[in-house]
Amino acid sequence: MIRIVPLPYGQGTLPARLPEANLEAILLPRQEEEAGDEATLLREAMARPIGAPPLRELVRPHQRVAIVTSDLTRPCPSERLLPLILEELAAAGVPDSQVTVVLALGLHRPMTEGEIRAAVGEAVVRRVRVINHDPQDTVRLGVTSAGTPVEVFRPVVEAEVRICLGNLELHYFAGYSGGAKAILPGCASKAAIRANHAMMVRREASAGRLEGNPVRADIEEGAAMVGVDFILNVVVDGHHRIVGAVAGDGRLAYRQGCDMVARRAMVPIERRADIVLVSAGGYPKDVNLYQAQKALDNAAYAVREGGIVILVAECREGMGNQTFESWMTTATSPGELLGRIQQEFVLGGHKAAAIASVLQRASVYLVSALPEELVRRCGLVPFADPDAALQTALGERGADARILVMPEGSSILPTC
Repeated sequence: MIRIVPLPYGQGTLPARLPEANLEAILLPRQEEEAGDEATLLREAMARPIGAPPLRELVRPHQRVAIVTSDLTRPCPSERLLPLILEELAAAGVPDSQVTVVLALGLHRPMTEGEIRAAVGEAVVRRVRVINHDPQDTVRLGVTSAGTPVEVFRPVVEAEVRICLGNLELHYFAGYSGGAKAILPGCASKAAIRANHAMMVRREASAGRLEGNPVRADIEEGAAMVGVDFILNVVVDGHHRIVGAVAGDGRLAYRQGCDMVARRAMVPIERRADIVLVSAGGYPKDVNLYQAQKALDNAAYAVREGGIVILVAECREGMGNQTFESWMTTATSPGELLGRIQQEFVLGGHKAAAIASVLQRASVYLVSALPEELVRRCGLVPFADPDAALQTALGERGADARILVMPEGSSILPTC
């Protein structure tokens, strides 16, 4: 018997045909009680913020407001969140002319005008100023206890009120996305981002961990120097629907949101599998290999030593980072990459090292739109479709190989 499982790929899906006898489980985010409709979830979160007064009571008339939201590499539904925030600001007496929406790029490329309009909505672009974060135009505010220079985009620093939007999901070394991460690394300088991310090599910097995580502690200490007045963070499912929302204090509300993610994402497995078939979750999570790596990292928790991970990720924008591509294509072994990052932390190289850590314990097959030769130079095995990859993997690991499937790999953390 064959089971057909659709796997998100770009803005569509690819079918994977799995032998029922080999299929151990399909891992999906756990569903809690039936979520309400999006509008109700958002309005309830805004009406009853956690650890803070409602936004319309927090902001004074005519204050300068910066709303920080995600760039195109994140599945944050900015076009659905921003109108609600602007409604609250208008109720507080803040004119649109005093509001700036900042797209937190980190070190990703600037968004084009068309991408900005698609991300935040035509109505928002017509109402308020919307700008890309510029990592070269920053203000230095101090240094964290870990030594990170806190250098933040000038318009964010000069605002009198800062509101951070974001989606909540697992992050492979910051614990979770969202919260103060919109400020650091989202709106920080290259030096600040490099120093913060350098701590990813520490064992405590891992997916699903907040307390004791040096990267997250550094993020929150640095963001506190700027000040985050209010957050609105949401959980989205594989269809980009909002299934959970928290608003209010940047620490208290954020932690409740992370608890929500943990209940959905932490999925127990009885044993590690011989083969793990994982999709990054479709666009924008698989816009490039740089972003799709996060799903690969989660899949590593489910594969046995010497097993195979099949990563399904379109990568329509290629590798996603020149330094990452250089490290991936010039290394002679995973060990070389890991040794290199320990000697000198380099942004972009850190993603290559993360993939190298997976390659040390498992083979990685990649179903993508990337050129086959480029994939091979990265130390990965290219395939045109999931079925071809599965057939080869079963040939390698045997007819009785156990298979786990993760259609939403960026949103699942297997535990055993």
